[in-house]
Amino acid sequence: MKERNDAASGKEMADLLITNVIVADVFNHELVKMDIAIKNGEFISCGRRAAKKVIDGKGMYMIPSFIDSHVHIESSMVTPSEFAKAVLPHGVTTVIADPHEIANVSGTDGIRFMLEQSENLPLDIRIMLPSCVPAASFEESGAILNMSDLVPFANHPRVLGLAEVMDYPSLVNGEQDMLDKIYMASSRSMPIDGHLAGLPLELIDLYRTAGVKTDHEVGSAEEAVNRIRRGMYVQIRQGSVAQNLSAVIQAVTPLNSRRFIFCTDDKHLDELKEEGSIDHLVRLSIEKGIDPLTAIQMASINAAECYGLQKKGAIAPGFEADFILTDDLTSLTIRKVFRLGKEWAVNGNLISRDWPVSEPVQDTLLNTVHIGPFKQEQLALPIQKEQEVPIIEILANQLITKKRMEKTSESEGVFNANVELDHLKLVCVERHRSSGKAGVGIVKGLKLKMGSIAVSISHDSHHIMAAGTNDKTLFAAISRLEELQGGMVVADEKGSILAELSLPIGGLMSDRPYEEVIQRMKGIHHALKKTGFNEPFNPFVMLSFLALPVIPEIKLTVNGLFDVTKFEHIHL
Repeated sequence: MKERNDAASGKEMADLLITNVIVADVFNHELVKMDIAIKNGEFISCGRRAAKKVIDGKGMYMIPSFIDSHVHIESSMVTPSEFAKAVLPHGVTTVIADPHEIANVSGTDGIRFMLEQSENLPLDIRIMLPSCVPAASFEESGAILNMSDLVPFANHPRVLGLAEVMDYPSLVNGEQDMLDKIYMASSRSMPIDGHLAGLPLELIDLYRTAGVKTDHEVGSAEEAVNRIRRGMYVQIRQGSVAQNLSAVIQAVTPLNSRRFIFCTDDKHLDELKEEGSIDHLVRLSIEKGIDPLTAIQMASINAAECYGLQKKGAIAPGFEADFILTDDLTSLTIRKVFRLGKEWAVNGNLISRDWPVSEPVQDTLLNTVHIGPFKQEQLALPIQKEQEVPIIEILANQLITKKRMEKTSESEGVFNANVELDHLKLVCVERHRSSGKAGVGIVKGLKLKMGSIAVSISHDSHHIMAAGTNDKTLFAAISRLEELQGGMVVADEKGSILAELSLPIGGLMSDRPYEEVIQRMKGIHHALKKTGFNEPFNPFVMLSFLALPVIPEIKLTVNGLFDVTKFEHIHL
């Protein structure tokens, strides 16, 4: 602190001086041409100071780097270190991560893994403790986390608060363990994230009364206004499946914009690399008519203030020197990215530096896929001729599904997939305890024409999810996932594997460099075309959310179809 103070007063040289830049002042909502001095990773002056190194900004815009306010790193399918390499060039230097994906598989070992693997990275990864493992009391995840399991992590310097509270029946019923978790966070003045998908206003009131501060499950402008009216922050989400920005951005006005922040939630690695992270949301917002400075506020200072990150989100003395240099504020081409005053990326590429070496993966996070005594005969779905049956209809790029009652194809008393009706067989296979359980249903809207796809990522319990046109191809894809110990698989009509990606860490993440994972994913997408798939959404990501029984209207668990609106299983 003394060194910074001496440099600010001119007694000592600054480490770095950025001259001739136009600074985005997120406090006054204006652009100001000035010089910026940095010492020991923090801004010390909005004016010229003697410095060891000087960079001429050449009239570029200098804006605060971006904060992803809610992300599951596991959904990128790489470790935190590799994830950092993908998002840093996009100007993201801080993320608020919820490790509940790996926690649902491996419990506290999963949380510990994410903390250890994110130490000393140039990306600042803050952790929210998973509140709902499992997502609902009847779910059969790989672990159960009670308040006593979370308390040992509460004092970790990078743990911020309590992650998305999604088990709303537990909150409504005042179940003790849920109240204990909320009290653990609120008594420490920690922020609490919400998950209010499809809930009526009276339950939004309940969530806010309980101290829940944010919600990323906002799908319309009306929902956004209702949450802000109750003092919440709205996390505008644009991920691989849930893409809510176009609808929600309509609620943003000059008077309420400071209550909006951005998040990606779940986004695949190849899309992060090519399309971007929070920078993509900023560009989309500007395209939708939001003032560039307002969009920058939403991506920086708003998120920092929401989560109590007092030294982040602005270019001003006393703030961490995390910033971006860009040519203009519309296309937002990111030229340089700095974290704590050090340059980490230029023109979309990482600068070659010594990258921190990650700790070895614990044995408890490997070999986690065990489907047990599972047979192809279990895939049969008995139905009657001309019977109307409940069908899960997916909505492209949405987590919400629709419950449809339709007649479908039947032969000898069992369901047959029908690509003309777009009725495919959907399977959820238990993979944590070798129980041999499998829920079977029908999905509409996935658009496969032949073969099958299967994945060991299925929110949030992460059983095996598969969809396909016949039992042989489905069984082959599911069996291959067990051999791989997790991953993604595309199989043809006869059960031959067309492409695969191995995810041995918890069945969720690869142990390979992110560039290699991206190449494997390209192979997956190429194989999908052979199945006749040609839609503007990722079928694997859509598939992975069809087991989440806290998002309306209907989902599939290992125990069968589940009506989320009634919160009960459906018996055919």
